[in-house]
Amino acid sequence: MSKKNKRSTRSSSARTGESTATVTVSQISQSVQAAPRSSEKAFNPDYSDVIKDLKRIGTLAGTFFVIMIILSFFLK
Repeated sequence: MSKKNKRSTRSSSARTGESTATVTVSQISQSVQAAPRSSEKAFNPDYSDVIKDLKRIGTLAGTFFVIMIILSFFLK
């Protein structure tokens, strides 16, 4: 079965060869100035639960690894 390929759709202006990128510098500066900044809110995530889980996983992995080494001496 052949692999299906998605084809990108083109707008009518792209087919006729018209340029759609006619944005002036003043329009760009207006759009940049219109975006409000929220510097009051700082991104401060709490990873305490993740750290606890990682410590638990590390402890279990280390324990199982030690058990496997001890069992390898007895099962030879």
